[in-house]
Amino acid sequence: MHMSELQNKEMIDIATGKRIGGIVDIVVDSKGTITKLLLDKRFGKRIINNPKEDIEVTWNQIIKIGDDIILVDLKNKN
Repeated sequence: MHMSELQNKEMIDIATGKRIGGIVDIVVDSKGTITKLLLDKRFGKRIINNPKEDIEVTWNQIIKIGDDIILVDLKNKN
């Protein structure tokens, strides 16, 4: 899967059923493994890096990646 494919999916919090943001960046460790997705609460590409507007979703918080959406559990902090 390509980053562009991930960016086109809606992120949904399973606890609330609400959209939580659009993927604007990924964090990769030294082994090349994705560790976090950075989301912008404004649902668009950010123009200026504003950490207050970003949500971090760790790879462990992702429940399911589907054709159109990604389900995440924001309450899971592991």
